[in-house]
Amino acid sequence: MKKILVTGGAGFIGSHTVELLLKKNYSVRILDALQERVHPHGWPNYLPSEVEKLKGDVRSSDDWAKALVDIDGIIHLAAYQDYMTDFSTFHHVNTVGATLLYEQIVEKKLKVQKVVLASSQATYGEGSYRCPNHGLQYPPPRPSTQLEIGDWDLHCPECSATMDPVEITEDKVNPHTTYGISKYTAELTSFALGKKYNIPTTNLRYSIVQGARNSFYNAYSGICRIFAMRLINGSPPICYEDGNSLRDYVSVKDVANANVLCLEDSRTNGESYNIGGLSGISVFDFAQKITKKINPAIKPIISHEYRFGDTRHTISSWQKIGKLGWCPKENIDSIINEYVEWVTLQPEVKDLYTASQKHMRDMNVLRSVST
Repeated sequence: MKKILVTGGAGFIGSHTVELLLKKNYSVRILDALQERVHPHGWPNYLPSEVEKLKGDVRSSDDWAKALVDIDGIIHLAAYQDYMTDFSTFHHVNTVGATLLYEQIVEKKLKVQKVVLASSQATYGEGSYRCPNHGLQYPPPRPSTQLEIGDWDLHCPECSATMDPVEITEDKVNPHTTYGISKYTAELTSFALGKKYNIPTTNLRYSIVQGARNSFYNAYSGICRIFAMRLINGSPPICYEDGNSLRDYVSVKDVANANVLCLEDSRTNGESYNIGGLSGISVFDFAQKITKKINPAIKPIISHEYRFGDTRHTISSWQKIGKLGWCPKENIDSIINEYVEWVTLQPEVKDLYTASQKHMRDMNVLRSVST
């Protein structure tokens, strides 16, 4: 493979992947919609000059056709992420966008050698838990009636005992958000079409990716970004629920390495892989770590509000792709240190999350307990 198309290549994960591809002597083209909510100032200045930039939308067959000319491999990262209620947009961008990619390859008989698609940890829903009495369980999402009274834990569907989280493996999915469903349907579509038309395909289920260039304007993701914006502006990080939700965070550098490994390694064809962090950490512990790094005089707040649709605990196992030689190299401290070094160099870091919180409350996404 010589020329690689990276969709969403102007963004957070995309730009780091582009840089790694260039280091490995690939020629790179970017297709990016430059969505104003993420890129309000157009093409970012961190993109290398030798990259071919094409503005376009993955929902457009014409834009795909232009982007795929003379392309040998594709890393498809373009996606729609949010907590808002425009449910159809998730499917139009994430599922239909991926389907149009295969449609173009088949209709134009393109000689694409590999497709790597970005999926998500969200395909697992609440993931896997262990009941002390009934063993391994795959529970449904916590109902609003439970969350309204501040009962945050997962309970066994058979005996109601509190369950402990178990590392999530790739063998069972259970998405319950529109985002997670759209990502899994994209996986199903890509594997079905890839197998039928001999288009080698790999799907990567990213854990919560952190690092430099995570857009300040995107309300959806980025615990480093959200907490750092508040701390730099003298406000405390806000932890939802009781602050004890566990997450595994993975460095964007490690994710870029996984993207390129799967592009190059035929053993990944037809497989889905978790791309996870070294270990889980509670949201409150993460808040304490980044607070000490930026402004130790401030103390994080536990708000007891909750985002309806959030999972309680989500920790992915990366052992499957580990057998191919990949492993996360960056721990929580190095992820935080690298992000803080980057964010403190950025001009005018404003607390944009305050407005996002208000919007989520107005849309009844961010809710308060009733007692």
